Amino acid sequence: MTHNTAPVVIVGSGLAAWTVARELRKLDKRAPITLISRDSGDFYSKPMLSNALASGKTAAQLVNSTADKIAQQLGVTVQAHTDVTGVDRASKTVQTSQGTVSYAKLVLATGAAPIRVALAGNAANQVLSVNDLADYDRFRQKIAGRQRITIMGAGLIGCEFANDLALGGYEIDVVDPGLQAMGRLLPDTVAQHLQSALQQAGIRFHWGTSVQAVDARHGSLQVQLANGQTLATDAVLSAIGLRPRIALASACGLTTNRGIVVNSQLETSDPDIFALGDGAEIDGQVRSFVMPIMQAARVIATQLAGTPAALTWPVMPVVVKTPAMPVVVVPPPAQAKGEWSSTHSEDGVSARFASAEGKLLGFALAGSSTALKNQLVSALSADLV
Repeated sequence: MTHNTAPVVIVGSGLAAWTVARELRKLDKRAPITLISRDSGDFYSKPMLSNALASGKTAAQLVNSTADKIAQQLGVTVQAHTDVTGVDRASKTVQTSQGTVSYAKLVLATGAAPIRVALAGNAANQVLSVNDLADYDRFRQKIAGRQRITIMGAGLIGCEFANDLALGGYEIDVVDPGLQAMGRLLPDTVAQHLQSALQQAGIRFHWGTSVQAVDARHGSLQVQLANGQTLATDAVLSAIGLRPRIALASACGLTTNRGIVVNSQLETSDPDIFALGDGAEIDGQVRSFVMPIMQAARVIATQLAGTPAALTWPVMPVVVKTPAMPVVVVPPPAQAKGEWSSTHSEDGVSARFASAEGKLLGFALAGSSTALKNQLVSALSADLV
């Protein structure tokens, strides 16, 4: 890229933000880079938040590299504990709680925030979520010395937390309005296999209902469900999903929908502004898993270094961290037409989603069948050509 006094400014400090910085530095040793973070800016693996409690890891132990250390390694300026309050696209400046920052190119890696639902009860404000290190630290302190935890949501994160907390010796209730574990990702056969293993680990599921109220009574919490059942618990964790943070982009006039809308070059409606991660929408989808984020970060870095690049998606398996029943899934495309078929073994299940012509479009594996991952990735890659 042509170097001038204005840096590449990256808003955010999660995997998406730091990967853009790392990849750009590989391609351009001199490009000025400023990273603005609402928190410390320390680098850690967000997926670890849902499986670190059983091992007793503190928030500090989850940090892979402090912001100061990684900033020195990459030659990046970090503005930590700084809120971004606005973007002026005409003057190419970012307004922050610490002043104004000019940019040559801007990267929005603002992520997503936990979805909060309105609940009744005098302890509704005690419902917790874990979306960053500070949340993890709060949750860990809240459940220290406690026994019973209720989890709202049986999606990927809810199941991972349930398994990890059960391994840590907690009694777990999971409440979900659906009828199976990870209903948005898994076919019924694989979901039932996972659910059975989690139940054998002591986890109780409450299907077809939702949390309506949380009240504090006699030193514990009472969780009222829509089906009339009441659960006694010590803490409530909400894992019902994330909503992309689009307010900053929307306020400065960028096109937004569910997320910040970007093209295959990861450009927003302003070609000098890019977006990726949990907050970006590509082809109508928000791809929030690690592999898509890494892929998008490399494309942005290449663009920032002055070489045209466009995003292509390789086959990207999602590995679910549920030791009770390991699961690997590549969901079929959202509008794909086809059917699931399953093959069972004594301790595993393999499900494949294929078109009427027999073309493999996705798969889900559980237990010992996860050994088929590489074989099916190769087959799916060939069928996607």
